[in-house]
Amino acid sequence: MPQEPTVTPAAPEGDDYLERRTLRRGSAGWVLLTGLGVAYVVSGDYSGWNFGLAEGGFGGLAIAMVLMGAMYACMVFALAELSSILPTAGGGYGFARRALGPWGGFLTGTAILIEYVLAPAAIVIFIGDYVESLGLFGLESGWPMYLVCFAIFLGIHLWGVGEALRFSFVVTGIAVVALVVFALAALPDFSLASLDDIPVDSSAAGSSSWLPFGLLGIWAAFPFGMWFFLGVEGVPLAAEETKDPARTLPKAIRWSMGILVVLAVVTFFAAAGARGSAAIQEAGNPLVEALQPNGKATTLSRIVNYAGLAGLVASFFSLIYAGSRQLFALSRAGYLPRFLSLTSRRKAPYLGLLVPGTIGFLLAAVSGNGARMLNIAVFGATISYALMSLSHIVLRRREPELPRPYRTPGGILTSSVALVLACAALVATFLVDVTAALIALVVYAVAVGYFGLYSRKRLVAKAPEEEFAALAAAEAELARD
Repeated sequence: MPQEPTVTPAAPEGDDYLERRTLRRGSAGWVLLTGLGVAYVVSGDYSGWNFGLAEGGFGGLAIAMVLMGAMYACMVFALAELSSILPTAGGGYGFARRALGPWGGFLTGTAILIEYVLAPAAIVIFIGDYVESLGLFGLESGWPMYLVCFAIFLGIHLWGVGEALRFSFVVTGIAVVALVVFALAALPDFSLASLDDIPVDSSAAGSSSWLPFGLLGIWAAFPFGMWFFLGVEGVPLAAEETKDPARTLPKAIRWSMGILVVLAVVTFFAAAGARGSAAIQEAGNPLVEALQPNGKATTLSRIVNYAGLAGLVASFFSLIYAGSRQLFALSRAGYLPRFLSLTSRRKAPYLGLLVPGTIGFLLAAVSGNGARMLNIAVFGATISYALMSLSHIVLRRREPELPRPYRTPGGILTSSVALVLACAALVATFLVDVTAALIALVVYAVAVGYFGLYSRKRLVAKAPEEEFAALAAAEAELARD
């Protein structure tokens, strides 16, 4: 996309415009940010990924997990470089804004926002299901439960980012330790024969015991392979609240991805090998099912069940944080209504938290379909991945001399792999849930209409991401002269 100049706002902002839209600086180091990266994702180890067994079998999901893991690894290396160049709360929007112009920035930011608004709405439904299945205090899954979850965790975020990240770190630690406990408990029952016990569809091209649904099953399993890593790309959104972001963000991104790869491999093999792929392919809590071969709860299965709830809470809590920061950045720059970026005395973007939280609660209460909302979130995620990877390629080619405190191993080749795989994953969403993909397209179209007809002419030139892009345009103009 061609670089477009930032449009002068219709009404000039006052001198206090950015002062009223300031986050708390230096609230997080690389350890807390690594915990944040794992927290975004850890619920995916406890549920969701196993439905990919019904699409591709063990072999199909295994290949999908490897390919999607490669996509995320390549992408996070690219994001590590981009976040060292532009460490602002805009994250992916900011990167795309510099590389692809206002339209590219808006399309990327909107796709990320779709992911981070829909995913918490889906996860809160799963939290309700877990609480009900555990019989905690006789509570049932439904809108009162969803309301309580949103109210409590939004309240913690409103209290302050430091407190929020520390809470997330503790809950995530519990969930990760429980995954290790689960793997050790499942090890005595592990059997290679259990991995490929799903009946073979002989009519599928390339079908076998490892690929019971054929070669196409690999592609259909892509969205589920993503669930082991979905959300880790949100680490750069904490840039403005980070100590020494140019060094801290790349380190946290790499460590997060390394931990997630280990957890994905251990969880996948332990669960399928202990109970069998066929037994867990449609389970809402596959790890618990893997520890209950006779359907009877054990002490370990109860521990893992409670830890699964902790994992869901960690991801729910962290994704609320990510969505609020993306909304804050888009609003501060004028892409969305500016009042949404106002911050409180504790430097929390209170409307950026409350508005998407209200939308998420209403979606959960009205639909009750967590799987479909997750599929919509995946659709938005894949669009953003493609555009962020493309941004890395464009900036490497167009601005090779741009200071880069961290450089992506493999350079453009790495981000090109991420781009190709992201496009393949985007198409795969139509194989899994056409309705979810079409709903996401409609939401996207409405957002594009708003930007094209209204906000494109009212961007805020003094926003950090816009200033960064304006500087690039000025330097390019001087070079031409």
